[in-house]
Amino acid sequence: MLRYALLFFVLALIAALLGFGGIAGGAAGIAKILFFGFLIMAVVTMVSNMFRRAT
Repeated sequence: MLRYALLFFVLALIAALLGFGGIAGGAAGIAKILFFGFLIMAVVTMVSNMFRRAT
């Protein structure tokens, strides 16, 4: 998932450099959603591992 977030971020940068504002904004929005989704899943995994090791 983090790979897709980076891919959309790079796509947004390229689109912004070429002057495609709408596409750049859309790709940046998708990258942001994927990145925060990755962060949430990473935190949930870390917390579940801490509880698993405690028992």
